[in-house]
Amino acid sequence: MKTVLAYSGGLDTSFCVKWIQENYKSDVITVTLDVGQGKDLTEIGRRAEALGVLKHYSLDVKEEFAEGYVFSAIRANALYEGVYPLHSALSRPLIASKLVEIAEKEGAEAVAHGCTGKGNDQVRFDVTIKSLAPDLKIIAPIRESNMSRDMEVAYLKKLGLEAEISSGSEYSIDQNLWGRSIECGPLEYMEKEPPEAEVFKWTKPIEETPDKPDYIDVEFVNGVPVAFNGSNMGPVNLLEKLNHIASEHGIGRIDHVEDRLVGIKSREVYECPVATLIITAHKDLEKTVLTRHEVFFKQIVDAKWAELVYTGLWMDPLREDLDAFIAETQKRVEGVVKLKLFKGSVRVVGRSSSYSIYDQNLATYNVDTTFNQKAALGFIELWGLPTTTARSLKKKSKLGD
Repeated sequence: MKTVLAYSGGLDTSFCVKWIQENYKSDVITVTLDVGQGKDLTEIGRRAEALGVLKHYSLDVKEEFAEGYVFSAIRANALYEGVYPLHSALSRPLIASKLVEIAEKEGAEAVAHGCTGKGNDQVRFDVTIKSLAPDLKIIAPIRESNMSRDMEVAYLKKLGLEAEISSGSEYSIDQNLWGRSIECGPLEYMEKEPPEAEVFKWTKPIEETPDKPDYIDVEFVNGVPVAFNGSNMGPVNLLEKLNHIASEHGIGRIDHVEDRLVGIKSREVYECPVATLIITAHKDLEKTVLTRHEVFFKQIVDAKWAELVYTGLWMDPLREDLDAFIAETQKRVEGVVKLKLFKGSVRVVGRSSSYSIYDQNLATYNVDTTFNQKAALGFIELWGLPTTTARSLKKKSKLGD
């Protein structure tokens, strides 16, 4: 039997390798995807080999992740519960699809992941895998063994693997091009402020940010960023560049109580500099070029899109249907947004687009405006007619008593 395992090189997935080998009598093929987490893939491969895997794959999928997943989230202004930019959720269907791809290539009977039974990731992996390859067996050692991290360490030590594993940080951390998640440890006490030095690695504390603001221009074409301060860049370079400058200004710290799919309230701490910056700019540009009706309806679509991705339904036809609507709106989301970055905030201070619906001759309060103010009287009469009629009836029938 062969099992393809999503391998990060950390404690949990190192435990998974040995547990699968022992409990399923299976050869293990490990797969590590580079989605911009900034880890040493050579070292991760060495760790996998030291655990006795049959084969190890290291795949650089940053471009695919940026263009196929992050850019889709930008077009959808994707924020789960209006806050979380979905950076971890977005990477899971990509990782799952690569597991299936390699399992088919290697003739494996099973795929595996290191998700717990309490989180959202198990759903994201399992649903995506079953959608793509329903005949593949899914193994989840952490969920199946019900072991704590201390028990995992003891298990590996018993096998004489102290040199290849460590219990690591008390925090659970996941990061990629679009953001960074920090969970567990002291963060489980939601009444306490996150320990600055231990938790935040990307963003500067406000007291250490520059005392002068930075003004930057971000250019969009078809709803996605293509240039920074007039310089065209590839997706990965652009995301990394914007992430750095936003981090320097302390932008993108998120601390909130989140509703997990499995029904648990969870305290989540995120660092999302580039996501905060780009979504702020993108929303403003949309309001400049789309009609009021499009903007209001798209807010509903965006919220549903984020919910689908968060809850592991990337493969659902509805997500594809919503993408089709979103793609149509994005044909006009083209232009430049000027942003002011200062002391943890990002604020739009200017925007321009050849598709702008803004008409200064209509909007101006000067006497030479082309707007006919007298037309407002009839509009107000008809607009308020249902309200004034209902209110009058209420008074006559004493329904308000």
